[in-house]
Formats: sequence, C-alpha cells, structure tokens
Amino acid sequence: MNKRNLSIGTWLTIPSEAIAEIFAQSGFEWIVIDLEHSAININQAEKLIRVIDLAGSKPMVRLSGHDSNQIKRVLDFGATGIIAPMVDTYEQGKNILEASKYYPDGKRSMGLYRAQGYGSKHRKEQYLTQTSKEIKVYFQVESKECVENIEKIFELPIDGYFIGPYDLSTSLGAPGDFNSSKFVEAEEFVLNAAKKRGLERGFHLVEPSPEELENLFNKGYSKVAYSVDFRMLENASSKPFE
Repeated sequence: MNKRNLSIGTWLTIPSEAIAEIFAQSGFEWIVIDLEHSAININQAEKLIRVIDLAGSKPMVRLSGHDSNQIKRVLDFGATGIIAPMVDTYEQGKNILEASKYYPDGKRSMGLYRAQGYGSKHRKEQYLTQTSKEIKVYFQVESKECVENIEKIFELPIDGYFIGPYDLSTSLGAPGDFNSSKFVEAEEFVLNAAKKRGLERGFHLVEPSPEELENLFNKGYSKVAYSVDFRMLENASSKPFE
C-alpha cells in the first residue's frame, strides 16, 4: 500500500498527555481528541492539544455535539480541525461551519488565547490572516438521514467527512455489520458524492487492522482514523493470553 497517498491519524479518548505524545511521535499525521464518547473535559482537551501540536502532529477535536461555544473554545486552544458528529441536515452543517469561521465567512467571535499567540501582534495577525483560514472542518456521516441528504450537505464548503461505522450501521438496521448490503450501498453512495465535490473521504477504522486499512485505501478513502487508544491497548495487552 502506498501510504503517501493516504492520510492516517488516530483517536484519543484517554486523557493522558503521555499517550498523546507517544501517538504524535509514532508518525500519526493527526490525532483526534474525542469529546463525544470519553471523559475528557475542556481543560484536559487544551493540554492535549498543546502536547500533540508541540510533538509534531496535528491536533483535531471530535466535538460532543454542535455547540458553537465548544467550537470556539477548542479552536482558540489551537485545534487545527474539528469533526462534528451526527450531522444530518444542510442547516446543521451550515451552523457548524459558521461557528468555525471568522467574518465574513462565519460568526466565530474573536478571542486572544493560545491559537492567537496570547495576543502578540505578529502571531495574532498571522492567525487571523492565514492560520484560521486553514482550519479543517469535517462532518461525520452516521445516519440514514445524513446519507439521504448527503448531496445537499456536500454543497457546503467543508474539507471532508468521516464515516462513523457503528452509528451508521445501526441507523441502517444492521448494528456492527459493515458488510450488509445497505451499509455497502450507503458507503459507496457517499464516497461517490464526495469524489464529485473533491472532498476528503474519511473512515474511522475502530479495530486496529492493517489489512482493513489497506482495504479502505483500495475502496477510495483518502483519510483514515486508525483505531482508538483503548482498542490498541486492549489488543496488545491480550496477545500473551490468546
């Protein structure tokens, strides 16, 4: 597999700065701090963003919902991108985008924190004129309703999407079955819609499987979140007892 054409990151749910640093130094291009399904709080998220950034990877945040205040805070901490869960409609997506962009592209309010260099003139100006415009916004495709609305949703100027396989398969009536005809059809429909728009095509591969990573690449995905901290830990620690 030619990994140069595939962007590989991972998912962080354990609020450990050591794990975040290990992941960043292992070669993951980006690390998603999960605020939706974890005990990570906003104060811990700030510290994890800093560690990941300083260790040479890109810190992204999976939001707990669509709260504009949470979007504003994690971006002010220095997150380079956000992943919004459960985006089912165009209007939801529009509101998320507006919360992540400064005027005239959105409604994000201006703060002076880590991302803005704590107000230093040069770094603040650089953030406003350049860095803030490079923030990545991804939506998670996790429901039958989202799939039905996907062509309209993809009219929004987002960077890409991630399939949330467990929620999507559940919504389609086959929880955890990623080979069901309904799941495969929905997956292909979304992939094709994204290709037409030139969007990044992402998938969260929960189980740590190099073989499945290659399969996703062959399907046409360009961005894969490889597993999650606790699945990699359990997978490695159970090996001696198999």
